[in-house]
Amino acid sequence: MSTPPVSALRSRVTVTAAYAAQGLGYAVVVTSLPVFKDRQGIDDVAVSLIVLLVCVAAATGSIVADGLARWRGSRVALTAGLGLEVLALVLIVLTVLVPALPLWLFVAAFGVYGVGLGGVDAAGAMQGVLVQRRYGRDIMGGYFAAYTAAAIVGAMAVAGATAVGLAVVLPLTLASIVAIAVALFGVRTFDRARAAAPVGRRSASPLPRRGIWLFGFVLLAAFTVDSAVSTWSTVYLQDELLTAAALAPLGYAAYQAAILVTRLLTDHAAGRFGRSRVVLVATGVSLLGCVLVALLPLPAAAIGGFALAGVAVGALVPLTFTSAGGLAPARSDEIIARVNLFNYVGAVLGAVLLGLLADAPGLGIAFLLPAALLVPVLFVARRFRAPVAASPSAPLAAVSAGGEAAASVDD
Repeated sequence: MSTPPVSALRSRVTVTAAYAAQGLGYAVVVTSLPVFKDRQGIDDVAVSLIVLLVCVAAATGSIVADGLARWRGSRVALTAGLGLEVLALVLIVLTVLVPALPLWLFVAAFGVYGVGLGGVDAAGAMQGVLVQRRYGRDIMGGYFAAYTAAAIVGAMAVAGATAVGLAVVLPLTLASIVAIAVALFGVRTFDRARAAAPVGRRSASPLPRRGIWLFGFVLLAAFTVDSAVSTWSTVYLQDELLTAAALAPLGYAAYQAAILVTRLLTDHAAGRFGRSRVVLVATGVSLLGCVLVALLPLPAAAIGGFALAGVAVGALVPLTFTSAGGLAPARSDEIIARVNLFNYVGAVLGAVLLGLLADAPGLGIAFLLPAALLVPVLFVARRFRAPVAASPSAPLAAVSAGGEAAASVDD
């Protein structure tokens, strides 16, 4: 196997760091939701509406990232997204430190965070696919593994701060510092290549719309599970199962631990057994986990179920972005931005609808919703194809030419 050039190695490191910053910040925010509820005096319905705002804002951020990528490249879009996240985290810290600040500022901070979240989600995947193409093999699992590892750190930081009586300000500040450092370093080292036609100019290759919808649905199902567990696992354990406040975030931590192990194995497993088999097995395991949470209202069963639910998320997300990016490599930035939009539809289903079902029939039974959406994934697993091989030193245009021919079957 050829050794990638130094520039590709450097880009891989900084893109991995961007994924880690994203995971750390998101985990700190979602596991702090019980604290935010108490400080702001809001209920589960209000939390659901704020999450809905974040989802809508994130979809907007993904669209903006597409435009920035075509105008200045995905590295600029990724840097801008990180900057917006830092601004939002600072605003959230202020609302925690100064309870007298108005509720609208708290809500506005989450709106800004949503735009940054969507920008980093989309542009980070664009960058990941560009670097992966230079490697000529699957490496997306490693990016998402870094995201997950950082998310575990974030969840444990919130749990530790809660256990010793400290405010969540410290974890939020840590997430801000990490995002700032990655943005400052990454603006010079993110991959400078582009995989999208400049603004105002159409690419000769058509967008593979059927492929976008297919992989978009898989991403929707995965992020329905992810959003449900990320948003409500801590609330469910603490408020409905009466788990101690310091232990409640462990459900999310167990979920992220399962995702981490899965993502560390995904690239190798896909290469050895094929992507379709990995998708089938991972989806089946997560179905079992969601059903376990729904039918056994016990803290140990819930934590175990959340862990099993993480297996599909761990495998499906990187394999979906990898497969979607290979549909038409010359337009992979645009394809990824569109597929990424399904992320937020899943977030609405997983976070908002589950929140609205909190009173009747209850959060536990509501986890059958993400289980139901995983079932169709079993029937589309065969559509995950092997990556387009490429030399690490091959120019992007050459790789794109090979990918466009393959993409035509999906148009």
